[in-house]
Amino acid sequence: MKWKESDFNSGIDKIRAVLIYGPDAGQVDEYCDRATEKLEIEKDNLFALDSDELREKQDALFAESCSPSMFGGRKMVIISNASDSDAKLISDLVNHSGLCASVVITAGDLRAGGGLRSLFEGADNLAALACYTDDAKSLATLIRRELSAASGIQQITPDAMAYMTSHLGGDRGITRGFLAKIALYVDDKKIVELDDVEKCLPDTGAANTDDYLYSLTAGHVQQTMVALDRLLYDNAEPNMLLRMLDGHFKKLLTAVVEGQLPRLFWKVAEKFNQAMKIWTEPEIVAVLRRLNELEQQLRTTGMPAEILLRDFSLKLAMRAMKLSVKRRK
Repeated sequence: MKWKESDFNSGIDKIRAVLIYGPDAGQVDEYCDRATEKLEIEKDNLFALDSDELREKQDALFAESCSPSMFGGRKMVIISNASDSDAKLISDLVNHSGLCASVVITAGDLRAGGGLRSLFEGADNLAALACYTDDAKSLATLIRRELSAASGIQQITPDAMAYMTSHLGGDRGITRGFLAKIALYVDDKKIVELDDVEKCLPDTGAANTDDYLYSLTAGHVQQTMVALDRLLYDNAEPNMLLRMLDGHFKKLLTAVVEGQLPRLFWKVAEKFNQAMKIWTEPEIVAVLRRLNELEQQLRTTGMPAEILLRDFSLKLAMRAMKLSVKRRK
């Protein structure tokens, strides 16, 4: 079945498995978390693994999925970063006669007619939910709902709304994070004005964010860590920064593969050009895979996000510096 949000809200407890996919990683994560909440899954009843681990942990996957919980309650299995190459194994899992766990599959953008979408869209007891980036209309609706309804904001001025719809929308998680910040910032007056938005939205920390992302991939270690220190001091969420880093490496991957420089602000163009000369396609793909693993680690282990992000950022920047030296030889 193809699902919309309303279908998810009313039907998540009636199906064997759901595929949550699309380019908006934050929205994918949001629905995954909501599935856990709606089905009241306790931590001891959650089994999560990345698609890279499917072959290696296949026996454990089926054992967890096809055995009742030792602690009582419903079990859930989450398979992250799946692709069409995993469709056969996932089909065997979700159609297994002994399945007694709810299964959630998350993935990036998937082609229509591919193995995973065909599997989940074509069955009555499975569902596929697409998570595309918000357009101006859906973004405005989300902003009003989050600020006016959920946070009690009484007015959003037209110029403030226009600014938000032009600067948000690429990732639902990032959007919600900044809307929560704005709601807290204007809580005393209950009105969102342009000045408030400019102080809270990404442009406020744009210099530090750009410095962090572009310095990291260019191998400027000290600039990377100073920028990260400033972002964390300003209460930037580590999860949000990980998603920004993921988006940055995907932009770099497109540039490296296609050989075309995207439209960039002049202050960061030189560093991006440097990064294109440093990173190869296989190296970028390996980083993206590790970023997915790190995000899963943060979600399932409760490890300190800031420490993991600092360690990962330092290692990446050092690696970029060493690759830069190697490329020049």
